[in-house]
Amino acid sequence: MIKRIWIMTLFPEMFKPFLECGVAGAAFRGAREGDIKFEIKFVNIRDYSTTKYKSVDDSPYGGGPGMVMRADILKDALIKGVLEAGGYQSLSDLEVIYTSPRGKVWNAQVAREFGQTQLSTTSKDLVFIAGRYEGIDERFLSLYVNSYYSIGDYVLTGGEIAIMSMLDSAVRFLPGVLGNNLSSVADSFEDGLIEYPQYTKPREFDGLDVPSVLLEGHHKKIIEWQDEQKVQMTKKFRPDLIK
Repeated sequence: MIKRIWIMTLFPEMFKPFLECGVAGAAFRGAREGDIKFEIKFVNIRDYSTTKYKSVDDSPYGGGPGMVMRADILKDALIKGVLEAGGYQSLSDLEVIYTSPRGKVWNAQVAREFGQTQLSTTSKDLVFIAGRYEGIDERFLSLYVNSYYSIGDYVLTGGEIAIMSMLDSAVRFLPGVLGNNLSSVADSFEDGLIEYPQYTKPREFDGLDVPSVLLEGHHKKIIEWQDEQKVQMTKKFRPDLIK
């Protein structure tokens, strides 16, 4: 089954290293096991500008700093570049997503839910819109966007990095993406705590030894040590997570 993900952006080249490298890149290139194959499609918003200099923005009504992306150009990019080009019957066949401070805050639980639902073949194909400048004309958002997500309480210069963060963190929860399917279960935040410390060879490094409990082969003691370390590490580095 093919799952198509459309990305409307002014900078499609930003996604090239993301798709060419690492675990997530392999998954979205189709180099993974499993029933779902992804097809990433880019729509350059500037291609749908009718202005002399191919601009996609203009000054805001009422004044204010910066520029705002135009609703008419975004609509043409969505309708012509996605709906018609993709052969969809209507916009109801698509889930249009915009990354914005007004959105649902992205965290481990949301990433898991998104990966298991929105990245499945049983859901609609996805359209991500990467905003730029001061944002997007509200009329386009109210008419064409289905859902909003925020990756944190800070502002980026564009939505591309936010989209990559969402896709990278969500695709990990699909079967066959990680080398070991249990990896995502043991990760930080899965139980509200950060992960316990990890060690590998050499056994001694700069005067520091691997904790002896990890060398004894006693599975129950190792689990108990890991659980205690998660609490201690969270208290030390992320005390805000302790309830």
